[in-house]
Amino acid sequence: MRLKLLSMIAALMAMASPATAQVTNDTIYNPKVIFSGMPQKYEIAGIKVTGVDNYEDYIIIGYSGLSVGQRVEIPGDDIKMAAKRFWRQQLFSSVKIKVEKICGDKAWLEIELRQQPRISEINYKGMKKGEREDIQMRLGLTKGNQITPNIAARARQIIEKYYDGKGFKNATVRVDQREDLSKKNEVIVDIVVDKHDKVKVHKIYIEGNEVLSDRKLKRVMKKTNESRNLLKLFSQKKFVTDDYEADKQLIIDKYNELGYRDAQIVSDSVVNYSNNKVDVHLKIEEGQKYYISKIDWVGNTIYPSNILDNILGIKAGDVYNQKLLNKRTSEDDDAVANLYMNNGYLFFNLVPIEQNIRADSIDLEMHIIEGPQARINKVVINGNDRLYEKVVRRELRVRPGELFNKEALMRSAREIAQTGHFDPEKMDIRPEPNEENGTVDILFNLESKANDQIEFSAGWGQTGVIGKLSLKFTNFSIKNLFRPSSYKGIIPQGEGQTFTISAQTNAKYYQAYSVSFLDPWFGGKRPNSLSVSAFYSRQTGINSSYYNNNYLNSGYYYGYGYGNNYYNNYNNYNNYYENAYDPNKFLQMAGITVGFGKRLSWPDDYFTFTAELGYQWYYLKNWDYLYYMNNGVSNSITLGLTLARNSIDNPLYTRRGSSFSLSLQMTPPASLFGNKDWAALAASGTTDAKKQLYRWIEYWKLKFRAKTFTPLTSPDDKWTLVLMTRADIGLLGSYNKSLKSPFETFYVGGDGMSGSYTYATETIALRGYDNGAFTPYGKEGYAYTRFCFELHFPFMLQTSTTIYGLAFLEGGNAWTSVKEFAPFNIKRSAGAGVRIFLPMIGMMGIDWAYGFDKVYGTKGGSHFHFVLGQEF
Repeated sequence: MRLKLLSMIAALMAMASPATAQVTNDTIYNPKVIFSGMPQKYEIAGIKVTGVDNYEDYIIIGYSGLSVGQRVEIPGDDIKMAAKRFWRQQLFSSVKIKVEKICGDKAWLEIELRQQPRISEINYKGMKKGEREDIQMRLGLTKGNQITPNIAARARQIIEKYYDGKGFKNATVRVDQREDLSKKNEVIVDIVVDKHDKVKVHKIYIEGNEVLSDRKLKRVMKKTNESRNLLKLFSQKKFVTDDYEADKQLIIDKYNELGYRDAQIVSDSVVNYSNNKVDVHLKIEEGQKYYISKIDWVGNTIYPSNILDNILGIKAGDVYNQKLLNKRTSEDDDAVANLYMNNGYLFFNLVPIEQNIRADSIDLEMHIIEGPQARINKVVINGNDRLYEKVVRRELRVRPGELFNKEALMRSAREIAQTGHFDPEKMDIRPEPNEENGTVDILFNLESKANDQIEFSAGWGQTGVIGKLSLKFTNFSIKNLFRPSSYKGIIPQGEGQTFTISAQTNAKYYQAYSVSFLDPWFGGKRPNSLSVSAFYSRQTGINSSYYNNNYLNSGYYYGYGYGNNYYNNYNNYNNYYENAYDPNKFLQMAGITVGFGKRLSWPDDYFTFTAELGYQWYYLKNWDYLYYMNNGVSNSITLGLTLARNSIDNPLYTRRGSSFSLSLQMTPPASLFGNKDWAALAASGTTDAKKQLYRWIEYWKLKFRAKTFTPLTSPDDKWTLVLMTRADIGLLGSYNKSLKSPFETFYVGGDGMSGSYTYATETIALRGYDNGAFTPYGKEGYAYTRFCFELHFPFMLQTSTTIYGLAFLEGGNAWTSVKEFAPFNIKRSAGAGVRIFLPMIGMMGIDWAYGFDKVYGTKGGSHFHFVLGQEF
């Protein structure tokens, strides 16, 4: 301000003290303006602009507010206001308005300006690359922009606040400007940061507290913690001003929660203990504890007071808990506000007012403004460039013309997130009310994300390299399959259907192919799903000579060597695999499944019911790897029934909700229709007997799976700590005790990845133990159980990448018979891991786990497990 005042004085002095005035034919050049004399009025005859080559004159003259023909006093307010207008633009470092000449009552003015310098180069010093990128984004400084003292001061403040948030409270920032000699009126800007050491909290001193101890109050403070507090070993120790202010409010909130409404921090200070540590001093005045003596409702006409009392759940005589009061009036899903909001009363407002405060009692008067019901005017969807709009709209629970419903709006957000086509972390869904006409527009601001997946992987198996190629298209449109003009890219898209095709092979040893299709809205009018899938696989057994050949004695197994040795070993390598192939040992499987699912409305519409009908064909020849069957053809017709409920909020990083499923898969009891002595056939054990026993497979398979997600910090924050619990149970039984199914058994232990050789078994992960450790050959799993507690914390939640860490306690076991099933006789493990989701690959991760118990005489011990795909 002082600089501007001096500059304005200089501008006026320029009018008062020009070069010696000259007079020619009644024209006075560079006239002397006397400020102590009487101002004289002149008509502006002309205005000249100098010093700003990159502005048109008419723009500068327009900024000034002066115009030719205007009569002004010299000296006078009009000239001063013109100078002020230029300063307000903050575009000029020097402003002068001169009287060039006077003739009679006419005056010619000159506006002489000097522009603020522009930035030719910006150098960041004393910071890391990531910090520099963050600061660049916050500052918005770019080459070619003008730089002013205000901009430089603002840059210092922003950078100091940024480093204060990182714990560098003593960071110093300089914004230096150097003239760029190669460019006119441009400067090189050097932003220099000296972070110094991070500042931590040495001690927190609290006085005046009696109700809550120092220890409890320090525990209330989330981000301001003593550096040597072992109880908060993994909590933040750096001192951050904003976090400190938030923690002080948490202390007051805690007192208010206990009924101490008058509690306050009367004084606080932060004192340097050393160069990198501070002491925090708090003085608290607790006040007295209050109770609610009476609750009255005022303004309610829609719902009677007794109903509102029941929903509120707070009664006379209770402690005056302001946190609970706020939750029950507005925050909880079943709060009073939501009773109104879910029935169209968008303009509802409730204000608890304290009345008759006496001694330790408070009367509460709940003032309600119900307002009119609001109807939805428009539902606007922005940012959708992947799906047909009707595909998005069918997931919505809010429609034009209906009454506003907050619960339906939140459910719509959840359903959109579940499609997987939009980034759930960047959805901006909000109502825009118009109280004048009693309507509301609903805006869904979405950000599309790629959801298709391609998997190309290779692994080393018993018979060499195993390659896999899988394509999963999650936005398929089968009705556009024969309309190439509607394609988006190389495939028909837009309907939200899923089409998957997969091939896995080890040349002649192993081949597997599968294709599947899912339409979540079959017919397009109701959320009834249709699924179709088919598969074929062929596995060839290993010749016994492959095991007997002592190939390691030949030198180099992998063929690494020099000279003739290399070629000999290479030929040996090929011969080993030629010897391994045995065309007389194989297992072929094929199958097809058709399923139909329906969303239920009872008990609530999170429930779904699915029915599947499938046929599987098995052909075995000299297949020594199955315990019950080695030769012959087997068939099975299965009916699968599944009742499920899924209310999770985000399929990638879930913060809250749950998922449950109870499924029963069963075959017809074929043994009832054949007049055979099944017990005798089973006892004989001959090949012919087994062919008769297992021509038609019969079994029933019952599975229960459950997951719950509980947020341990605010679920509305981005970085939410979540506790996931899991319980799984699986049982595979038979109608006839002599006909145990050789297929559909449980393969329990390890990472749970199915791999290549599964023999129609279901793989179940149990970390901390070897793959299949619980169900080795001859001890096939006919029952299993698994329980898990898993703690999740996000590291990155972006459109392109989701990364979170986890720590877990897990236990489970498997049994060879349903009769032996003992669900709480479990083998324990613990560990930690990380999960990464990439759109084109899907979910992958790695876990380290330690198994504490012995399984068949072998202790689990330390294991690393790789995860590919998202497990239920």
